[in-house]
Amino acid sequence: MKNRFKIIAFILVTALFSGCQEEDQTFGNIVAPSNIVIVPEIVGQDATNPNGDGSGVVNFTATADNALSYKFSFGNAEQNAPSGVTSYTFSNLGVNTYTVTVVAYGTGGVSSTATIDIDVLATYAPPADLLSALVGDGSKTWRIKSEKQAHFGLGPVGGAVAAEWYAAGPGEKSATGMYDDRYIFNADGTFTHIVNSTNDDPTVEVTGTVFGREPLITELGPHSETPVGADIENYPYQDYSENWVITAPGGVETINITGLGFIGYYTGGDHKYEIFSRDIPNEFTIRTTDGNSEFDWWFIITSEEEGATTGFETIYTDLLWSDEFDTNGAPNPANWTYDLGNGTDGWGNQEAQTYTNNLENAEVIDGVLKITAISTGSGYTSARLKSEGLFDFTYGRVEVRAKLPSGGGTWPAIWMLGSNYQTNVWPACGEIDIMEHKGNQQNTIHGTLHYPEAFAGSADGSTTVVDAASDQFHNYTVEWTPDVIKILVDDTVYHTYTNTSASPFNSDFFLILNVAMGGTFGGDIDPAFTQSSMEIEYVRVYQ
Repeated sequence: MKNRFKIIAFILVTALFSGCQEEDQTFGNIVAPSNIVIVPEIVGQDATNPNGDGSGVVNFTATADNALSYKFSFGNAEQNAPSGVTSYTFSNLGVNTYTVTVVAYGTGGVSSTATIDIDVLATYAPPADLLSALVGDGSKTWRIKSEKQAHFGLGPVGGAVAAEWYAAGPGEKSATGMYDDRYIFNADGTFTHIVNSTNDDPTVEVTGTVFGREPLITELGPHSETPVGADIENYPYQDYSENWVITAPGGVETINITGLGFIGYYTGGDHKYEIFSRDIPNEFTIRTTDGNSEFDWWFIITSEEEGATTGFETIYTDLLWSDEFDTNGAPNPANWTYDLGNGTDGWGNQEAQTYTNNLENAEVIDGVLKITAISTGSGYTSARLKSEGLFDFTYGRVEVRAKLPSGGGTWPAIWMLGSNYQTNVWPACGEIDIMEHKGNQQNTIHGTLHYPEAFAGSADGSTTVVDAASDQFHNYTVEWTPDVIKILVDDTVYHTYTNTSASPFNSDFFLILNVAMGGTFGGDIDPAFTQSSMEIEYVRVYQ
């Protein structure tokens, strides 16, 4: 009996061994990659600039015999590059020598390595205020600002209007795996993507889901999720770390994330995020071009957790009317008409300008409306646009993104007037000044209401100070309800008025955009003034 068990055991072991041998044979010959060649292309390199153009960008191509995929090591950073092609930005200022290592992987995971040394010039140092905004005291956590209109969207490649073709409404993508992600920019140059911030209490849990574009998201690995249109929602993924660096190609501040690192929605591409605007504290508007060069994808990110507001939460989120100024030439006649001439007594304020409908005074150029005040030598011309008779409304949120003119005597204004002003003479008709500015008082913004009990020099208003009013775009907003009127800059309320049924602020108003010169508010005009413009990216009205 013992011998019989030994024979049976011998037969089973032999069969198992034979079976394993047959499975091993499916790998074929295991051959380590050889003849690794690394070719660096230093951007901007020529006879005059042997170490590149100062951007620090180097494009790499690696090839090898019997290689299936590659990984690049740049010291502290690593990038997987299955095709052997990748790009990296070296940011240490001056000319520095870097050792780049390539690992080539072959059948069965065997690998070979090769290294090269390259000398690269980097001349760009990010401004201190940008680094402070992005990193804070050492690290800063960001998220998609899901509660804000157009926090995610798309538009044409190279477009100048944020989320021009599609803009997600507040909370619209709440079930996709996007809103619980967090993005940490550390001072040491590392970038951490937490894919589910809500499951890390009381201990860290690295699993979660992300949101991305089909089929580009397959770069992260295979998946079994069914596409929703062209999206893959709730793609299973894990927390990871990459590196980040700031560059400024063509003067555009850009966040570069290594490897497959991304923000918000996976689109492939070069993982470079241009900073479109960073005027609002703790908020960036960024965009990236997808791997198909099909769209620019736009995101609004914030370092404030949801609910940590500045004291303002709008009740109006449905876009009623807008002008995005996306057609060059004269302002859209379906939206705007003009006040013309020098008025009576300088429009009542002893202003010095004559309003025209000339293109030089009001023109849309590359997605921006420019209202320009110009010195003629004997006087001044400008423009005053209004929506009177074309768009009038009662209650809502008006948001205008604008950069203001400069120069002593300039007086730009974004405001609203009661539509019945011809029969209910001012101030009885009411006036809401969303933004007024004096070139003689740079960076001070005025928000004011005029009505019978408070008008002209005794009007109901407040002021606030913003940074670089004439150099950066800011959001000028009014929230107008039956109960209250709030005037804001960059989502911060600085003037509040309690509305009542007895006030004139319960009937239709229309919009006005203008740049005046001098007068009782603008003050003395600089004798050296030649011209300056108020630039407006959009006007939007929500109800």
